[in-house]
Amino acid sequence: AIDTPEQMVASILSKKIAAGSTHLVLDIPVGPTAKIRDRRSALRLKKLFEHVAGRLALSIEVVLTDTVQPIGFGVGPALEARDVRAVLEGRAEAPRDLTEKAIMLAGRVLETDPSLTGGQGERRARELLTSGAAARKMDEIAEAQGPSPKSAVIGGMVHEVCASTSGQIAEIDCLRIARIARLAGAPTDPGAGVDLLQKAGQSVAAGDPLFRIHGAEASDFRFACEAASEDAGYRIVG
Repeated sequence: AIDTPEQMVASILSKKIAAGSTHLVLDIPVGPTAKIRDRRSALRLKKLFEHVAGRLALSIEVVLTDTVQPIGFGVGPALEARDVRAVLEGRAEAPRDLTEKAIMLAGRVLETDPSLTGGQGERRARELLTSGAAARKMDEIAEAQGPSPKSAVIGGMVHEVCASTSGQIAEIDCLRIARIARLAGAPTDPGAGVDLLQKAGQSVAAGDPLFRIHGAEASDFRFACEAASEDAGYRIVG
């Protein structure tokens, strides 16, 4: 089932209020294969978030971002955690789009600090990331929460989905990739999901691997592979 806008707002804001949040920057991806398909719907949702947050005395900024593909490489808990760690540690293999989006959103949060000069949020966010301060803070948070009861090992069952034609990747269907990841077992199975090997804008030849499906449970893994063979979610133009 797809949540209504009202359900989405209630779910997200109630969790933030319960966690003690006072300021929130919320990203709403907008695109032909995102949950929110068009700008008009996104603006209606933005106003609903702002109205409800205002009644709850929660300071909120809603950011609308255009999207033609998933952010980062991994879709699934362990794969996404791997991407986040790579960004925090400044590794060469860190997904560039995730790095830049994280800096943009963190910068918006930092702009709420009255001691920071206006317009300097992104610069400060980049400093905190490149200095290693952000990684150290993440480690402190993780240590305070204690060890996770679930393993972060990426699923050992692997299937590569390859391009059927040559050309340039125009877009990647976010909802289709999310469905394949769910069929593989994510997020219930932390190690299951999809690992994107090619992103929009890149050129591929027929037979080149587009993404890998990871799983740990045979039936789930098989369903995901079958779904990917029916529609891989990549639009390649020649």
